[in-house]
Amino acid sequence: MSVRTISDLHKGETGVIKSITNKGMSLKLLEMGCLPGCRVRLDAVAPFGDPVCINVGGQYCLSLRLNEASAIEIE
Repeated sequence: MSVRTISDLHKGETGVIKSITNKGMSLKLLEMGCLPGCRVRLDAVAPFGDPVCINVGGQYCLSLRLNEASAIEIE
């Protein structure tokens, strides 16, 4: 089974956060609500693909750069 990240999602797809692979970025992402077990949905992608907008837990939208999105593993 291959590892998927938020950057692999297509618009409208959902996933559940499994872990954050970039330890230097993990505290920042955790503070923004990207917690393991939280459901996320890709809502929008900028014209050139970066940044992306995700809906976190059905509560709010969060804009992430692709390198941040690729550090969040989902299942």
